[in-house]
Amino acid sequence: MHNSFTYNNSMNYFPIFLNAKNINAMVIGGGDVAARKIELLLKSTAEITIMSAELCPSVDALIKKHRLTWLAHQYKSGLLTDKTLVIAATDQSKVNEAVYQEASELKLLINVVDQPELCSYITPAIIDRTPMIIALSSSGSAPILIRMLREQIEKILPNNYGLLADFSFKFRDHVKARIKGIRNRRTFWENTLRGAIGQKILTGDTISAEQQLIASLKQEISPPIGEIVFIHSQDGDPDNLTLKAHRELQFADAVFYDDEVNFDLIEYVRRDADKYPQSISSSILINYQHAIELAERGQKVIYFLAGYEPLPENEALSHSKVIKKHIISGG
Repeated sequence: MHNSFTYNNSMNYFPIFLNAKNINAMVIGGGDVAARKIELLLKSTAEITIMSAELCPSVDALIKKHRLTWLAHQYKSGLLTDKTLVIAATDQSKVNEAVYQEASELKLLINVVDQPELCSYITPAIIDRTPMIIALSSSGSAPILIRMLREQIEKILPNNYGLLADFSFKFRDHVKARIKGIRNRRTFWENTLRGAIGQKILTGDTISAEQQLIASLKQEISPPIGEIVFIHSQDGDPDNLTLKAHRELQFADAVFYDDEVNFDLIEYVRRDADKYPQSISSSILINYQHAIELAERGQKVIYFLAGYEPLPENEALSHSKVIKKHIISGG
């Protein structure tokens, strides 16, 4: 069965988080737009230089409060060589173009405000739950849509959500030493952060949460049990994946699929899962043996199948002690 969906892996912008220690920024312009950019940069670094003959009150206040460097003159070339990131925030198109040309020649990250054609990067919408940071972008095509999405995410993320990340980092090595197997650790952390311990952290009861976590680590923890989950994707539309299928994909260690399967579905699999594309259609041959071998090592194996056809009996599969699941997902 061939589906009608096509996979497009072309992103106009590559999502990336820069280490703040490596940022040495130049902001050219001293108006209100520059002020907003400086405020955003200050969330990560104070290595900021402002080049502008005049300053609006808000930029002047930011410079004084954070002891930023101010070059009190209009844009001059030759002053970007030690910078790593440049923002042009002037209302003069010729100046902005000149900044872009100089920064480009120096291979610097350059953003010219409101002129995406003169940008090597764009600034996403940000939801800050430090150290949790969520960045959203429509590649500059639909800012209103991004604002709507940001509002939805803001509503479901408690203000103290970042405390969960701090807690996870503090005990990461302890959990790794005590709990063997990536999937076991993933399950442990999900149960911990979703459960009573996570709630205590969000309400500020960190001491009790730590005590409860330490107690839970002393309990006997079974090694991971392997399984094979066959997902019959029917029409192949990712929007029709069931919640049950979504959950299985987030815990996958390995995924098998052939050319009949809509590749968009593979994007929903846990990023670190090993991928095994099959050159022979599953309607002709299903690679039971390899999937069984991985499952017998304790891995959760996802085997995507296009359409829906009941699987034929297989002696190796029926004799194997690994858990087998079948999920019919899709429209």
